[in-house]
Amino acid sequence: MNVRMGLMRRKSDWSQEEFRKYWLEHHGRLAARAPGLRSYWQYHVTERMQRGIDFSRGPWDFDGFSQLWFDSTTQANKAFSDGALAAELIADENHFIGTLHIVTAEPHVVIEVPEASARAPLLKRISILKRRPETSEEDFRREWRIHGDYVRKMPGVSGYRQNVVVGRELRKGVPCGYDDLPIDGIVELWFKDAETLQQAFGSSQGVTTMAHAKSFLQEITAFVVDEHQVV
Repeated sequence: MNVRMGLMRRKSDWSQEEFRKYWLEHHGRLAARAPGLRSYWQYHVTERMQRGIDFSRGPWDFDGFSQLWFDSTTQANKAFSDGALAAELIADENHFIGTLHIVTAEPHVVIEVPEASARAPLLKRISILKRRPETSEEDFRREWRIHGDYVRKMPGVSGYRQNVVVGRELRKGVPCGYDDLPIDGIVELWFKDAETLQQAFGSSQGVTTMAHAKSFLQEITAFVVDEHQVV
């Protein structure tokens, strides 16, 4: 199964509250009608801090992330390019979204992700990864798999999923190259709370884990988000 992720910034004349409400209550219901859609989550950004990690932050500044699950990339592309619904979605996105990038990713669960019903009290962090310039795409994927073994040993991690980016659209519907949208992976991490997150990265294993991250990553851009399941 593939996951299609939207990385979005609200229009400048929309408040954060207005953006979240409209996205969840109006646009969410619209996107939920996409044919073949298996699952749909919205992640509303509440904090833009590295929190717990000493790492260069990238230029990314988003207000939200969408995550739509389909059986295949072909099915996802068709759902958002054909028919009246696709046109209606684009018109609605133009109404409240200022910037929208799309990535298609292959998800890999490293630490079992909590069930939807158990996520509400947890803290979730999403991070955007960019590899070092001397690290190839193949080397990045290999090292990130190895990195998962380091994270497994960190205390207090309630869930961890790696999303390896395999397709990019700087502008929705128009595939682009890596140089146009230099994102290699998107991390999803769950913790009991902010204190648990700090303790996890502050532990000896956390320090070792981040030392390994610096061997193949140039940037980590972290966001704390509120989770909302639409489908």
